[in-house]
Amino acid sequence: MVRVLPISDPGTLDAAIEVLRRGEPVAIPTETVYGLAADATNPEAITAIYEAKGRPRFNPLISHVADLEMARAHVVFSPVAERLAAAFWPGPLTLVLPLSAESRIHPLATAGLATAAVRMPQGPARELIARFGRPLAAPSANRSGRISPTTAQHVAEDLGDRIDLILDGGRCPVGLESTILSIDGTRLRLLRPGGIPVDLIEEAAGSVVERPGLQPEDGPVVAPGMLASHYAPDTQLRLNATEVWPGEAIIRFGGVALNGEVEAKVVLDLSPSGDLREAAANLFDLLKKADAAGARGIAVAPVPGHGLGEAINDRLRRAAAPRD
Repeated sequence: MVRVLPISDPGTLDAAIEVLRRGEPVAIPTETVYGLAADATNPEAITAIYEAKGRPRFNPLISHVADLEMARAHVVFSPVAERLAAAFWPGPLTLVLPLSAESRIHPLATAGLATAAVRMPQGPARELIARFGRPLAAPSANRSGRISPTTAQHVAEDLGDRIDLILDGGRCPVGLESTILSIDGTRLRLLRPGGIPVDLIEEAAGSVVERPGLQPEDGPVVAPGMLASHYAPDTQLRLNATEVWPGEAIIRFGGVALNGEVEAKVVLDLSPSGDLREAAANLFDLLKKADAAGARGIAVAPVPGHGLGEAINDRLRRAAAPRD
């Protein structure tokens, strides 16, 4: 049976380090979502992540670092990358940068690419990485393609029979995965919208962020979260709904009622006050609750597309996409 240990308890990080040194993954809380972390330099450990998640191995992993010194040991920073790291690290921004010649991040974590995705998380996860002394590859701690976890209970429900240890840090405050940005010289490309809105990145960088097509048919998968179907519940989603079909679960926004709500199986609201930050933090939890309601479908009301709404709508589109 999986162990669930409060991350604040003495000895919890020591227990996690013991598992990591065995080459096994540990579920850890970050400010974004819970991650399934393992030694990014150990091919057996990375393989264990892929096996636990059932994740395709062409899909690269983010390597999480404790500080800039650790990051610079593995990737090459341009001046704009340095500015963005100074502005947003630790925090929910992942930078895709060229691998350094000295990097020990294993090709299994980078899917064999000449770049690596790196991020410095907030909170106890950063302390764990510092004490471990090496980057931790850490995709979301759920089965591949499913709804990302924002509580330890979510992890236990999805992966409890596949891993040994979950560190419980409570609910993730951001609730959406990190924004992923590719940096090639001075060129900035958005690979995945996330916890840092693009307008803030552009302000800090002093340049425009390109928004190329984000579907796999537009090119190879070079970062997590780019598969067309992702973050998906078992129940089919219907987006931009303004009315309810009998037996559907509803996820609405801003306290705005949908026509026919009396026919709904359950009514949930991402943010009754219309706060996109609150909506982002609630998104995955409400998707799980709607999925568990036994509804014939999930109707999702329109969500504004500005700021964090860009990332929320990205997750909803992928959750609603046709499944393989």
